[in-house]
Amino acid sequence: MTESIWKLYMIRCGNGHLYTGVTTDIERRLKEHQGGGVKAAKFLRGKGPLSLAYSENVGNRSEALKREIAVKKLSRQRKLLMIAANS
Repeated sequence: MTESIWKLYMIRCGNGHLYTGVTTDIERRLKEHQGGGVKAAKFLRGKGPLSLAYSENVGNRSEALKREIAVKKLSRQRKLLMIAANS
């Protein structure tokens, strides 16, 4: 059995806020967030339109969660620099 590659992602909300998360399938996760159902992050409800601003492959789940915590601690300016550098 092969282990899935985990990814870190940032979503830009309609109001400009940034949301950071991890997943193995970014397309599926973005659709869940956009749908606003039970699997959507409460933070994102009513803040559409949502767009994928950034993503990076991280490795396994443990590494992804550590990277998510590190990115969430960054200032908004640093996150915007990450997004700009990735464009």
